Amino acid sequence: MRILVVEDEPKTGDYLKQGLTEAGFMVDLARDGLDGLHLALTEAYDLAVLDVMLPGIEGWQVLQGIRKAGKDMPVLFLTARDSVDDRVKGLELGADDYLVKPFAFSELLARVRTLLRRGSKTKEADVLRAADLELDLMRRRVTRAGKKIDLTSKEFSLLELLLRRQGEVLPRSLIASQVWDMNFDSDTNVIEVAVRRLRAKMDDGFEPKLIRTVRGMGYVLEASECD
Repeated sequence: MRILVVEDEPKTGDYLKQGLTEAGFMVDLARDGLDGLHLALTEAYDLAVLDVMLPGIEGWQVLQGIRKAGKDMPVLFLTARDSVDDRVKGLELGADDYLVKPFAFSELLARVRTLLRRGSKTKEADVLRAADLELDLMRRRVTRAGKKIDLTSKEFSLLELLLRRQGEVLPRSLIASQVWDMNFDSDTNVIEVAVRRLRAKMDDGFEPKLIRTVRGMGYVLEASECD
């Protein structure tokens, strides 16, 4: 999936590009409205994330240009302008969603995935599986070998991330940003504790063990025999 981000604030733009890239998307970043509109009209994107207040031309005009050209890709406005009038204007111009800064990256990512599912003909699976483990996204239910496993909200999000990226070694920094919406601090053991608790619930008493620690790198979930 390919995403266009149009954001002139350097730190926010870089943060969005890094986070969405780590989440598995291909991301192009434009720093002003004119470049953003040019990319939107000349390249193929599955979704655009637009700021409103941009140099060159504003996000409103970028969106109008996209819709006038017949492009129907989902557009999410991400802006500090939080008045009801601004939200209504964005939606009336053809935006699909509107998120106000400051924002939690986890919420942005959830909205992006929702818009992509809504706009995609091939809907994402509602159930994620590995061996005899099943995670039902709609019912927010987890079972292993038919046995229901009770997870906290964070444990569910952590397991969902591991299942979506199964077979990949996920660094602690990525897990921290995706699940806890924070920068990774090497002095904290919150991720180690969370993984340990998740393992105790879904791996203890079951075979094969699914979650494995890769020393110095992070964690991986894969349906193979693990030490």
